[in-house]
Amino acid sequence: MTDSTFQQIPLDELRTSIKDLIVDRLKLEIKASEIDDEQPLFGDEGLGLDSIDALELVLGVEQELGVKIDDEEVGSQALESVAALADFVAQRRRAE
Repeated sequence: MTDSTFQQIPLDELRTSIKDLIVDRLKLEIKASEIDDEQPLFGDEGLGLDSIDALELVLGVEQELGVKIDDEEVGSQALESVAALADFVAQRRRAE
């Protein structure tokens, strides 16, 4: 997908793309459709991702979605859930 295409993608499609990215990049043994938009990505109540997964996810977001996560504080908020990450990406894309 080109950068200009991503700027116009509806939020629900962006969330689906993010779920696919999470499953593919982290080699999770679940289907992307099984991830709830509001489900925490980290911790026992969520997907159970760890700090290594966070680094891989940040790299994937930068490479595949063209959005940089600048620092740890921003990252911790953006990586709370699929919905939070989609909102973050959409906001950054609009600002470009």
